[in-house]
Amino acid sequence: MIPFVLAGLAVLLAWVAPGLMARRKDFRRAPRSALVAWQAVSVGGILAALAAAPAAIPLVLDGDDPLRHLGLVLVAVLVSALLIVRLLFAGHDVGTRLRRVRSDHRQLVDIVAQHDERMRILQHPTPTAYCIPGRQSRVVLTQGVLDALPADQLDAVIAHEDAHLRGRHDLLLEFFAVVTRAVPGPLRSEEALGEVRLLVEALADRAAVRRSGEVATARALMTLAGSRTPEAALGVGTTAPVRLRLLADGPPSPVLPVVAYAFATVAATLPLLLLGLAWR
Repeated sequence: MIPFVLAGLAVLLAWVAPGLMARRKDFRRAPRSALVAWQAVSVGGILAALAAAPAAIPLVLDGDDPLRHLGLVLVAVLVSALLIVRLLFAGHDVGTRLRRVRSDHRQLVDIVAQHDERMRILQHPTPTAYCIPGRQSRVVLTQGVLDALPADQLDAVIAHEDAHLRGRHDLLLEFFAVVTRAVPGPLRSEEALGEVRLLVEALADRAAVRRSGEVATARALMTLAGSRTPEAALGVGTTAPVRLRLLADGPPSPVLPVVAYAFATVAATLPLLLLGLAWR
């Protein structure tokens, strides 16, 4: 029956698919289409779980013995309601914590750092660069970065952080954090969130390459590879060794984005198609 198919699809998209996708390292070379696929899988899993209840209702309305399927409807409604509650709770918890941490760090940076027209400069010798996203965003550099990087590499770093802020990559990561928290522990794929973080950084690297070139971007990544990024911030040094290999691999095969977008389309639309079949 379609409600059971939707329940199985929800488990598949929330648990099995993320683990398999995280092992497909070749899709890292096409970060934009890979991120679309990750979003589609997450949305598809949520839709499948939420659609289980309305897909079970026709079994009661159209059957000769409505009470026969009443238990199934109640279970489906319970599953859908539980997911909604978990999503709301996770959204509130994750969103509140991230905004508090960013606000506290933003206030601290504004107090101790030198103010520039576009960024904040911390008097620290360790080369570090990151951005604090949000409505009052900040790009933060240490004096160590300014001393260590020539102009073209510094432009690459700033382009990387600007890409995070313009693209609101923080909202994308927050969405995946909420979905990960909402999924019950036994079905949760922790490696999925790490893979999405890597893809977001790889996507920002593409903006740095467009501004300063691959060589300058790669050299900046090497300089910042050992740097640490504060909680809830987005930084160039995060996962830098892996991203250096991605830059060295060059552009992806044209087939990769096509496969990723096709997979995303199926994952996002299949729950709605199944729900439509249930009501035919």
